[in-house]
Amino acid sequence: MTLHVQTPLIESRPLSLAAGPTLWLKLEALQPSGSFKLRGVGHACEVHHARGARHFVSSSGGNAGLAVAYAGRKLGVPVTVVVPETTSARAIELLKLEDAQVVVKGSSWQEANQHAQGLLGAGDAFIHPFDDPLLWTGHASMIDEVAQAGLKPDAVVLSVGGGGLLSGVVEGLKRNGWHDVPVLAVETEGAASLHAAITAGHPVELPAINSVATSLGAKRVADQALACAQHHPLHSEQVSDRAALQACERFLHDHRILVEPACGAALALAYAPGRLAHYNKVLMIVCGGATATLEQIHDWLAA
Repeated sequence: MTLHVQTPLIESRPLSLAAGPTLWLKLEALQPSGSFKLRGVGHACEVHHARGARHFVSSSGGNAGLAVAYAGRKLGVPVTVVVPETTSARAIELLKLEDAQVVVKGSSWQEANQHAQGLLGAGDAFIHPFDDPLLWTGHASMIDEVAQAGLKPDAVVLSVGGGGLLSGVVEGLKRNGWHDVPVLAVETEGAASLHAAITAGHPVELPAINSVATSLGAKRVADQALACAQHHPLHSEQVSDRAALQACERFLHDHRILVEPACGAALALAYAPGRLAHYNKVLMIVCGGATATLEQIHDWLAA
């Protein structure tokens, strides 16, 4: 019994018509915590719990923190989540619904993360939002489920923030023998830390995040994400904030599921005519996101 659930894999007629190829959706937005994060975070929490951890500490203004809080509640382990001051009231409300203790500290995730590290004591386990092999192993299970369903795609489309999802999907592709399936790694233009790392040939830190897709707001990707780009077929893609927001709106209309702009970034590739035209069968990771509201998306579009 895992903390995450097996999510639906469905063919999307609206996205297929918009994109050209047949689009298959892996609906990670339907995980209990609202995003794919529960796969890796749940796996990490179970491993640390089995090793005797009595308290989980995390640093996340969003979906990773929600996944840790959910996992802790299900395992009976208290959770402290340190969030930056930029975290929305909605995200804090959702964390408290899962019985997490929320500490607001710092103007960025980096500062919140530094504070979280200082809270660690004996018997505590730190659950990183994206940079941990335990997370990648957990995230890889979504590709296992696709393989078990008998679908081998021509390409996988996903959003990239810190690189945890990318690292997990590539691990999943490799362990299913799909070394030839390329990944289209999508970032918003104001949060393109993977693209910057690929261009430089080494991880670099962005001076700032200038994107509404705050879940993609890692100034520097995990080293493993760059390694994936260097050792697995990968295409770095960028979309505008507006395209990501409009994709959220259209996806809500097409599939009645509300996702964050971070997820909208990947979906935007399907809604952009011609971007996926040279594939026949595409797997779209609908990574989800629990903290955005429709009102907020409309406000961003109006700005």
